[in-house]
Amino acid sequence: MRVFARVLNAVSGGRFTPNGVTIFGLAMHAPIAWLIAMQHNLWAAALLVVFGLFDTLDGELARLQNRVSTHGRLLDSVTDRVKEVLLYTGAAYGIIAATGRPYLAVWAVAACGCSLLTSYVNAAGDAIMVGKKTSQHDANKAFRGGLFPFEIRMFILVIGLLSGRITLAVIVIALGAGYTATDRLIRVWSRLKEADAQG
Repeated sequence: MRVFARVLNAVSGGRFTPNGVTIFGLAMHAPIAWLIAMQHNLWAAALLVVFGLFDTLDGELARLQNRVSTHGRLLDSVTDRVKEVLLYTGAAYGIIAATGRPYLAVWAVAACGCSLLTSYVNAAGDAIMVGKKTSQHDANKAFRGGLFPFEIRMFILVIGLLSGRITLAVIVIALGAGYTATDRLIRVWSRLKEADAQG
């Protein structure tokens, strides 16, 4: 992606901005969600891999063009959440169409909810710790990671699409994201207790 970012920047004369790449990557997740809903799983998986790489490309472009900013980080975080809403909505429709069992779509809803909760706990923890006078750098790294961050959730979704087991994939994502959200909440709670004890 670093090499591709350099080539893209050189060819375009710097006209491709990191935020533009982020928005384009988001826009392409709408047809991917439609492909999932229509059960064109192989095409959906292929495009999800290609446009999933845009999450790295925008960051590389930002560093290359010296445009790393809080606005870019906010846009990147928000668009990742919108991508998940689109993808799990497509998965819910596809599961109903493929199985004829509407109740199984609840797992796609759960996967979406737990994924959003995972990110929310991280953001809320960061904001609270900054309010506690923790450094911005420490706060930004304190609650990330865990068993099922965004990249792992997308990887599991791709595997589910390629194997034709989308229902199983969203079940795994729901459980894994739920565990990750709980783990991050425990870390936030622990750090808050430490900060309160230190005065």
